[in-house]
Amino acid sequence: MIVLSRADVEELLDIGALVDALAPAMADLSAGRAEVPARTAAPVPEADALLLDMPGYAPSANMLISKLVSVFPGNAGRGLPVRQAVVVAFDPRTGEPAAFMDGTYLTAARTGACAALSARLLARADASVAAVLGTGPQARAHVEALPFARPLREIRVAGRDVDRSRAFAEEMSGGGVPVRAVASHKEACDGADIVCGATYAVEPVIRREWIAPGTHVTSVGYNPRGREVDDATVAGSALFVESRRAALEAVPPNLDLADPLEKGLIKADHVRAELGEVIEGTRPGRMSPDEITLYKSVGVIPQDIAAVSLILAAARARGHGVVT
Repeated sequence: MIVLSRADVEELLDIGALVDALAPAMADLSAGRAEVPARTAAPVPEADALLLDMPGYAPSANMLISKLVSVFPGNAGRGLPVRQAVVVAFDPRTGEPAAFMDGTYLTAARTGACAALSARLLARADASVAAVLGTGPQARAHVEALPFARPLREIRVAGRDVDRSRAFAEEMSGGGVPVRAVASHKEACDGADIVCGATYAVEPVIRREWIAPGTHVTSVGYNPRGREVDDATVAGSALFVESRRAALEAVPPNLDLADPLEKGLIKADHVRAELGEVIEGTRPGRMSPDEITLYKSVGVIPQDIAAVSLILAAARARGHGVVT
């Protein structure tokens, strides 16, 4: 068994390759080829926190894994990640443990990469300006992955604190796409072709009045007490998800979809397609240049499987990790 640290995972995971690898993983999920049991949650009431267990198998990656994710909202004020994770991979032929690795960076990376894949599938072909809302690990992953979706000329970043946004933009500069901090979420969205929510917001940071026709919106944020996307955006967009079951029956519920469903603003059939269905060509993607498309992510284990497969192959090829 190979043991890989966070530093190992960061060095080994190729983000461009991950965006590519997520397509067959999402197709496996939608076609029923992947085995994805419902995730289980162990609440920690005194910390208002959860421990999630997410097992799965995807034949396109030939990988069997289980991921444990802790979700501790109080960490937002402690300088610690809200979500932390570890992954165990098994040989799908024999069941032998093949790897144990840090899953915190992996989770952020696969989430940002799948947002980029959604933009590749659903954004207008001429999309050139992206807005990333947030300044944490998920936002960083989006800035790294979005250039693999479209040939961008600018990425705008905005968070709750302007100074932190400026520091984040400076940190993320130096790649092939200029990264610029702006003063507000509204300013970031203004005229952007791709708008990405990667926050821990309680009140929506993506609002319909800020979104231009033809925009592709992605939302990966989750807060058990709040929303990242407003009702008007959810109801007025063509909605895409990783999995209908995972998105509409999430435990705990994701309020960005659960609230509009409860209010009767949308029904289950508001989901136009899963990403895998768009990839397989069994359901349509964007249907007009002016349409607003929304990819709402809740996270599914085939995304992790695709990432683990790449990491493990690279570790074996380059001799990384500790073999036990």
